[in-house]
Amino acid sequence: MSSRREKTTKLPFVVLLLALGTFLMSTTEFVIAGLLPEMASDLGVGVPRAGMLITAFAIGMIVGAPTISIATLRLPKRSTLVLSLAVFAVGHVVAALSPSFTVVVGARVITALATGAFLSVAAVVATSAAGPRAGSRAMGVMMSGMSLAIVAGVPLGSWVGQAIGWRGIFWSLAALAGLAALVIGRFAPPEERRDVVPVRSQLGVLRQGNLWLVLAATALVSGGFLAAYSYISPLLTERTGLSAGSVPLVLVGFGIGALVGTIAAGRFGDRKPLTTFLSIAVGSGLVVLLLIPLSSYALLTVVLVVLLGLTGMAVTSIATPLAVRFGHSGPALAAALTVSAFNVGIAAGSWLAGLALDSPLGATGPECIGAIMVGVGLIPLIVLAAKRATRSDTSTVSVSVLGPDKETSAGTHVAV
Repeated sequence: MSSRREKTTKLPFVVLLLALGTFLMSTTEFVIAGLLPEMASDLGVGVPRAGMLITAFAIGMIVGAPTISIATLRLPKRSTLVLSLAVFAVGHVVAALSPSFTVVVGARVITALATGAFLSVAAVVATSAAGPRAGSRAMGVMMSGMSLAIVAGVPLGSWVGQAIGWRGIFWSLAALAGLAALVIGRFAPPEERRDVVPVRSQLGVLRQGNLWLVLAATALVSGGFLAAYSYISPLLTERTGLSAGSVPLVLVGFGIGALVGTIAAGRFGDRKPLTTFLSIAVGSGLVVLLLIPLSSYALLTVVLVVLLGLTGMAVTSIATPLAVRFGHSGPALAAALTVSAFNVGIAAGSWLAGLALDSPLGATGPECIGAIMVGVGLIPLIVLAAKRATRSDTSTVSVSVLGPDKETSAGTHVAV
């Protein structure tokens, strides 16, 4: 009994290392928003054009994650993680040294490629190290690094950036990446000898309809809640009536909710991943919907923002292991495609929310877009649940004939 309990509570040390790497890379993705005015002034461009630094990073993540995943297929995963951190560091050094806006944009793309490669490979390493019974929980702990970046890394980075400049922040991120590469290279366990999966087999996951349903749900649900979050500041100041100085405190509440949500989703997701994903989507949709009529009440709005973090960010910890289960013949590519789907959601959600903000809907426009996106995102999840339900009788017969071990190896172990 005690050994079984230990199995369910203790995760491999490498998962914590990967959580630290995720924290570092998520900080660079999100901190840029608070540094845009200073960077625009220093590089001689307007703030709207400086926004390309965010767009370039998103594009790099969307394109780079699956591309780099295939390109590094024959490399040991530990080497890929270390190489990604090294490239990440180099990208920040180039940006910190350059006076050219174009070069800085290019450096952001390189940094995004490294980030996408790290996150996709780290997801496979974390879930594999934890084993099938704790894969979602390991993913939740790893992705808590992203939530921690929102809680502490982004506000701290913005504050430090005001003191030492954006170039100082980039130098700091480069140094921390170098340190993380040394630590992961030293302490991450070596990969066991294995047969390299051919590229054709990896690409075979693209024919998995269930995987595409997971990716569609990931893009739509994450894009929906991020559409609401991206423009939460105007909602809080213009409609709720909060002061600009209190907005960062509310956003810290969002980050705390996100931290709790990612870890909790990982724990529940190991038993019923699809049901957990559906619950997350329904919860996010309800919170975003409630923000529209209730955002004129300060206390209720603050509570809803925390709940938005609790439900929305949980997508990051459940989508990847679920995608890997459906794309088990090419786990690295399945994980990379999930990273891309998440960033497609960020790009689409923030763009549509910006258009809605300038529409007659005003400050509640992004929430309307978010509710619609999450609502549409429920459709592929419902389809998956319906397909699973229709297979339940067949699965029961297969278990009785083949035995539980063979049934699990056949890939029908995704619970609802």
